[in-house]
Formats: sequence, C-alpha cells, structure tokens
Amino acid sequence: MRFQTRIPHNVITIDQRAATPPFEQLRAGLLAQVSNGQLARGSRLPTVRALADELGLAPNTVARAYRELEAVGIIETRGRNGSFVSEHEDAVTRDAQRAARDYADRIRQLGVSRADAIEFVNVALDH
Repeated sequence: MRFQTRIPHNVITIDQRAATPPFEQLRAGLLAQVSNGQLARGSRLPTVRALADELGLAPNTVARAYRELEAVGIIETRGRNGSFVSEHEDAVTRDAQRAARDYADRIRQLGVSRADAIEFVNVALDH
C-alpha cells in the first residue's frame, strides 16, 4: 500500500511494503525536499497528527522522523507553534561541505588532477 502527501506542494510517498521502514522513508523524503529547496527554510511542517492521518501512519512514526531531523538541525520545533524547516544552515550541508574541503585538501597534497579527483568522487557515489 502506498500513501502520498504534499508538504506544502511537494509529494512524499510511503510504501508500506518496502524494506525501508516508514519513518525512514518519511525522514529521507523530508531531507531530500529540504536539501533540494522544495521545502524552503522557515517552511511550516504539518503537525505530527495531521501528517500521520494524511499518510496513514501512526503518529509515533511521524514523530520519530521529526525527532531525527531535529537532532541533526534540519527542522526545529517551536512548542505550540509547530515544526518548521530550520532557518539555519542544516547540519547535513555543513558536514558535506567540510568533507568536500577535507577531500580537496588531501587531493592537492597527493598531486591528483582535478579531473581525476572528480572521477574518483563520481565512481564512489555510484557505488
């Protein structure tokens, strides 16, 4: 069984038959939408209960996805005001940028060409 929702104007699909648990599907879907800009910083997210009802999930499933995203700074909960996409640079972006800088520094030390370095990254991402 598959459920879809729009968070605002964006679709997240939950496949109950998938090997990936529903909370992880939701967490990954929200993270992807924040990362690609479909969910802008400061966007208000649906309440746990409303999103759970819309997706046919238990409220605890949605709450877990929200908690995990909050723990890494992707979303923030403002008490009675609800949950929002964090206005601050998210931890995933910050960590990815740090990893890229570390990689670039090491590649320079090794004397590897830019083209080879990019190819190494492409191969690594494909596996």
